[in-house]
Amino acid sequence: MSLSDFTSVGFIGLGAMGKHMASQLALKLPPNARLHIYDIARAPMEELTSKYPTTQITTTTTTTTTTDPTTKTTTFYDAPVSGGTLSAATGTIAFFLGCASTSPHLPQLTTLLHLMGSTVIPCGNPSAGLTAKLCNNYLSGLIAIGSSEALNMGIHTGLDPRVLSRVFAAGTAQNAICDRYNPCPGVVADAPSSQGYEGGLKVQLMKKDFGLAVGLAGRVGARLVLGEKGLETYQAVAEDPECSGRDSR
Repeated sequence: MSLSDFTSVGFIGLGAMGKHMASQLALKLPPNARLHIYDIARAPMEELTSKYPTTQITTTTTTTTTTDPTTKTTTFYDAPVSGGTLSAATGTIAFFLGCASTSPHLPQLTTLLHLMGSTVIPCGNPSAGLTAKLCNNYLSGLIAIGSSEALNMGIHTGLDPRVLSRVFAAGTAQNAICDRYNPCPGVVADAPSSQGYEGGLKVQLMKKDFGLAVGLAGRVGARLVLGEKGLETYQAVAEDPECSGRDSR
């Protein structure tokens, strides 16, 4: 499967992540390909078409045409992403693909997804990608809480958060949250915390994902020691007017 085989690609949803992902497609699809985009808001569609005037982009609206449902077969795969808006903008997000490594569709899927991200991990059968994403965000959410508490403890003793973050990076506490999304402003220049906590993963979305992960654990009988406390933390922060709508780190 090569890029030249993609002559028509559709993309729905041009929000904080989607607008960057669609931009990557507009930049990297072959010249003869047509990109069909849709969002419930008109503005992001117009913004994308004006940004790439030489690219074949079609804005799509709802169709009410009656068609024969037996004429086409559609296969769906779940492919949630990780990396936030920073990685989406640079085309370096990771996809957790609900597709078996033996599937004949995998080469086609990975070729397309690599236009928007740097990593595609086949996680198994359909819905396995979503399960993997919930496990990832559960752990990421706990690491964010622990990192914030550890940094706050150090700051209260007089340590510079930049120095303490270097300690974490060199020691056993090294983690992606401190390295890339450090919760202390000024430690990582392009982290949401250094931009007034704008961008990144909004706290309401982390609360949603964390709650889904806790619910999943309950359904499959997986014991969580920190789950309920973590969920309480994100629920409280999401309801705080000073934090609502901002990055969850």
